[in-house]
Amino acid sequence: MSAAPPESTLPYPPIHKDKKFVVLSDWDGTITTYDSNDYMTDNLGFGRERRRELNIDILEDRITFRDAFREMLASVVAKGYSFEECKDILRKNIKLDPGFKEFYAWCKANDIPVIIVSSGMTPTIRAVLTNLVGEDSANEIEIISNDVDINPDGTWEIKFRHPTSGFGHDKSQAILPYRDLANPPTLFFFGDGVSDMSAAKHADVLFVKEKDYGENDLAAYCTKLGIKHILFSDFSKALPVVQDVVRGEKSVNEVLSIGHA
Repeated sequence: MSAAPPESTLPYPPIHKDKKFVVLSDWDGTITTYDSNDYMTDNLGFGRERRRELNIDILEDRITFRDAFREMLASVVAKGYSFEECKDILRKNIKLDPGFKEFYAWCKANDIPVIIVSSGMTPTIRAVLTNLVGEDSANEIEIISNDVDINPDGTWEIKFRHPTSGFGHDKSQAILPYRDLANPPTLFFFGDGVSDMSAAKHADVLFVKEKDYGENDLAAYCTKLGIKHILFSDFSKALPVVQDVVRGEKSVNEVLSIGHA
């Protein structure tokens, strides 16, 4: 008997029941070139060294992602940064993957939904996304993520979508409903880090982003568990692979066998 799904404190958008293909993607470090929460922790909070210690602890099952992530963000709050200050800093410093706009435009033209599935917070994602792709595109892209609670004294804390889950946001819950459809779509998932571990084994085609600054935690996790995936450096490299599957030129198994886009 499978475990019951964690209760969500936040609503989900309707699933796309009539689509043949659906793209779900992590936001931080995947659609963006640098993880915004890592940026805040490294530069505003307790620093990169402590953050990396916690990431390794997550990979080694010594701490849950939820508890480690809460500690990282709390270190930013402890330094006195308001949530609005953090949004402004991220707008100025976080950049878009160079191939994402073209990738998104092609998906939109071919009636393929692109859904952001993030362990970050919706207000920071919206703030950065609007700055990078414009308000119209930002508003039409669905976001499934955590939220934020801002206290009367100006301090803030993350509001987890799944507070009873060790992931805080169990990303598999954004994928699994599609598996129950009578005619499920082919699911592409893009990720890069420890927050994507719960989703990794549920996609038809898993893309794992390589970072030029290292910290390839999802790749290490997939290699350890034998989860087939395609390494990619940016979305311009992933697009031809997605096109091959959508056009019926290659099967899911054929593209997974390439290993690297």
